[in-house]
Amino acid sequence: MILILKHGISKDKVTELCDFLTSSYGVQTSPIYGSDTTIIGLVGDTSAISVESLELDDHVERVMKVQEPYKRANRKFHPDDTTIRIGDSLVGGKAICIAAGPCSVETEDQIREIAERVAQNGAVMLRGGAYKPRTSPYAFQGLKAEGLMLMKRAKMATGLPVVSEITNPAQLDLFMEFVDVIQVGTRNMQNFELLKELGRVRRPILLKRGFANTIEELLMSAEYIMSGGNDQIILCERGIRTFETSTRNTLDISAIPVLKSRTHLPVFVDPSHAGGSAWLVEPLAKAAIAAGADGLIIEVHNDPKRALSDGQQSLTPDEFEALVGRLRPVAQAVGRTLP
Repeated sequence: MILILKHGISKDKVTELCDFLTSSYGVQTSPIYGSDTTIIGLVGDTSAISVESLELDDHVERVMKVQEPYKRANRKFHPDDTTIRIGDSLVGGKAICIAAGPCSVETEDQIREIAERVAQNGAVMLRGGAYKPRTSPYAFQGLKAEGLMLMKRAKMATGLPVVSEITNPAQLDLFMEFVDVIQVGTRNMQNFELLKELGRVRRPILLKRGFANTIEELLMSAEYIMSGGNDQIILCERGIRTFETSTRNTLDISAIPVLKSRTHLPVFVDPSHAGGSAWLVEPLAKAAIAAGADGLIIEVHNDPKRALSDGQQSLTPDEFEALVGRLRPVAQAVGRTLP
C-alpha cells in the first residue's frame, strides 16, 4: 500500500503520520521524498487498513494498493531513479558506468596491469573474482582471501573501487574489509540466507539474475536485501539459459526496459557472460546501452589464451580501449555519457 501525500507537507508531519501507522496497524513505513511528490510505502499486513479512512486524512492525496509481491524495490514505492555513489561515480545517473577486469585474479602483476589499463580507458570500477564458484570441482576456484588483497592493492594504485563475488556468508567480514561492491552471482541469486546477511550491511550489492530465473524472482531477491535495510542494489542481466546453443547464454535485452519500468534500482548488463565469446561483447554492449542499461560488466585479461577461467570471452586491454571508443557514440545517441 502506498500513501501519496499532498504537496507541501512538512517532514515533521510525515514522521507523525508514519508513527501513527506503525502504532495503529503494526506495519513498517518507508517515507520517500521525491522531486515532486512525497509518498509513504507500507510494508506488512495491510489487509485490515481501510483505504477510505486513510484518504480522510488531511495530508493524504490518495492511496494506492500494490499488487506485486516486491514492495521496496517497486517503482510505485520510489518513483525517482535510485542513484548509488561508488567512488567518484554516480551509478544510475547520466553516465554509463563500466566495471572491467579479469574473471579471476591470478597474480599481483596481472591484476595491477589490467587495472591500470582499464582505468586509463573508461572503467570506473575494477571487477575480479577471488572466490570462484565453478561447475567442475577440479576447475580453478580462485585465490580467495589473497585475491581480495591483491585487488585492494590494485585499487590503491589506480583508485578504482573493487567489485568481487561473494559465495558464502562466512566471507562477509573479509569482503567488508577489501571490497567496495559485493557481487552476488547467478548461482546465489536465491541464496536467501546470504541475501539476508547482505541486507544488514551498508555496502552496494551487485545482484546478478539467475540463469533460469524470472524478472519477478530477481526483484524478490532484491527485496530480501532491501527488507534488511540495505537499498544500495544494482541489478544485473547476464543472460538466461534457453534452448539456443550458439551462445553461452541468451541475453534478455528486453529485461532492461522491463526492469526500468518496474523498479527504481539501476540496471547493469554483463555482455561477456551473456555471449560467452569476445567477439560478441561489442554488439551486446551496444544493444544494452541502447536499451537503457546504466552500466556494463566487461571481462578484460592481459593474456586471454592463458587465462585460468573464461579466457574465450575476455577482451585484451587494447580491445577494451577500442570498444569504449565505439560505445561512446551509442551512449550519446540515447542521451548518456561514457567517462
